[in-house]
Amino acid sequence: LEFDLATNLVGQPLVRQQVMKGLREFLENPNPVKPLVMSFHGSTGTGKTYVSSMLIRYLFQRGLQSPYVHHFSPIVHFPHAEQIEQYKESLKRWIQGNLTNCGRSAFLFDEMDKMHPGLIDVIIPFLGPSWVVYGTNYRKAIFIFISNAGGEQINNVTLALWRARKDREEISLQDLEPAISKAVFENPESGFWKSGIINEHLIDFVVPFLPLKHHHVKQCVVSELVQQGLEVRPDVVQEVADSIPYFPEEEKLFSSTGCKTVASRISFFF
Repeated sequence: LEFDLATNLVGQPLVRQQVMKGLREFLENPNPVKPLVMSFHGSTGTGKTYVSSMLIRYLFQRGLQSPYVHHFSPIVHFPHAEQIEQYKESLKRWIQGNLTNCGRSAFLFDEMDKMHPGLIDVIIPFLGPSWVVYGTNYRKAIFIFISNAGGEQINNVTLALWRARKDREEISLQDLEPAISKAVFENPESGFWKSGIINEHLIDFVVPFLPLKHHHVKQCVVSELVQQGLEVRPDVVQEVADSIPYFPEEEKLFSSTGCKTVASRISFFF
């Protein structure tokens, strides 16, 4: 996993460092005191889903198809605000039942920024340092929250530091944490709004995904061409990378969509 992250994850040194630290400490401990809880934050196309699926692929034989991996999307699984109590009950039962089957289960919560506030708190008993909840030892489980919330703030901090002549590779977690906290945990629109998960400090690792620069996008283009078995032509790489919108308006420094639209843009050239 470490090699794969270093080779294939473009422009995210903080992600590599945080994810590997969290996983290594957790998996090497035969008796963890609580489940591993990570929260991924950043703009679209910066690699959040890519990293979570890569991580699952290394931990579970059938990756995302494994019966021990459970993936939730608010739009698919919890679409109606008026049914929140029903969702709470079924989510609690689902997690409890699956942890009874396998204590090493993984639970991915996508688009936390679209989750109804209050809903996620039903899983608090499964995240803390108790030995057993509802008759189940669940401390070897992994929970990953994925969210675009905080992306704008991460981009602003990265831009401000760039203007202050601080290299993107030198950015530390301490530079970003206050901005992420404000955007994610103090926002009434967020699934974490007034959440006990935050108040009880149940998230072990907040993982920020930085905005990608032009040369990162070019790396994504090369990677996508190789994956599709297409010829890596420098003119195509350049044109695809140039066709993506960048911000801010003056400097055009960071990709507005990360690497998300790279695959679809390549199809114009072949």
